Amino acid sequence: MKHRDPFTVGLIQMTADVDAQVNLEKAVQLVRETARAGAKVICLPELFRTRYFCQREDAELFNLAETIPGPSTDAIGAVAKESRITIIVPVFERRAAGLYHNSAAVIGPGGRIEGVYRKMHIPDDPAFYEKFYFTPGDLGYQAFDTPVGKVGTLICWDQWYPEAARLTSLRGADILFYPTAIGWHPHEKAAHGGAQLDAWQTIQRGHAIANGVYVAAVNRVGLEKPSDAAGIEFWGASFIADPFGVVIARAKSDRDEIVTAEIDPSRIEEVRRNWPFLRDRRIDSYQGIEKRFIDRE
Repeated sequence: MKHRDPFTVGLIQMTADVDAQVNLEKAVQLVRETARAGAKVICLPELFRTRYFCQREDAELFNLAETIPGPSTDAIGAVAKESRITIIVPVFERRAAGLYHNSAAVIGPGGRIEGVYRKMHIPDDPAFYEKFYFTPGDLGYQAFDTPVGKVGTLICWDQWYPEAARLTSLRGADILFYPTAIGWHPHEKAAHGGAQLDAWQTIQRGHAIANGVYVAAVNRVGLEKPSDAAGIEFWGASFIADPFGVVIARAKSDRDEIVTAEIDPSRIEEVRRNWPFLRDRRIDSYQGIEKRFIDRE
């Protein structure tokens, strides 16, 4: 077996300003800071360039979208090249007139876009009206090559689906990145907030365990409140879990923060040898998994 050295990954948990350019400049600054801390792969939060606009349906907000390549990937790509690192850049992608995606571009150390993932699972919940804005992804589940290993990129609502984690892991990903924008409705926080946050962490730690991979979830933070609504209090708590679900780094819930952790490929090998879930999968018995629901036969 070819030995692969450990490497550091970084997550940038950040608040969002109303000014998109301010957010981009802040992201560039934080990426540089994270690179100086030794991170070789860095991930920004979902839709980091703007405030979370999906709290309401407004056709004018499609003007926030940009192409890939475009302003965000150009600016972050310059930092990737300067620092010789890989950066996952979430983008509200304008693919064509009337066709938009919630996407993540993977930019390599040369500053070039090495691949794009488009969010597959699109929610439609109170204050998360994403089906109005985003076409479901059509690029499938992917693992992108980087100088330090393969990384998978999924986005927010994808994190609740074991099928997405499994298929990305089966493509060889060492780590699943989940750029995220999730939080509490203020009127629900007291009654349900603790359970919601715990469920979010638990499902993703489960993906790490079931697949024997690292998982890194990076959330935004802060209260974002449209003038006509209570808003969403994004709960931060970005974290990195090892291949047995042990949380090895975690951010607070109330501030901008950089989270870094070492990813050790030998840990993946160790866990999978002792807990061989991939070996023992009964792939001959999973007929029906592609169905919406199996009615009584």
